[in-house]
Amino acid sequence: MPQVLIRNVDDSVLATLRARAAARGLSLEAELREVLSRAAGHPRADLAEEFAAVRARTPGKSHRPAEDLVRDSRDER
Repeated sequence: MPQVLIRNVDDSVLATLRARAAARGLSLEAELREVLSRAAGHPRADLAEEFAAVRARTPGKSHRPAEDLVRDSRDER
């Protein structure tokens, strides 16, 4: 498997990534591998998952599509 070397990473960035990895019970290497895999993935699929998670955290709220909100705003003018 190919390897990647990244130089000149800010100390604060590295500390944040180390802390995130530790909180998830992963090594820094495993955390970075996941970060890179997500970054190279399908962004629309990631967004759909994030939106679904937000909807799940806000039960009982109206979740109207954005295009409906834009149409309502235009109709008010």
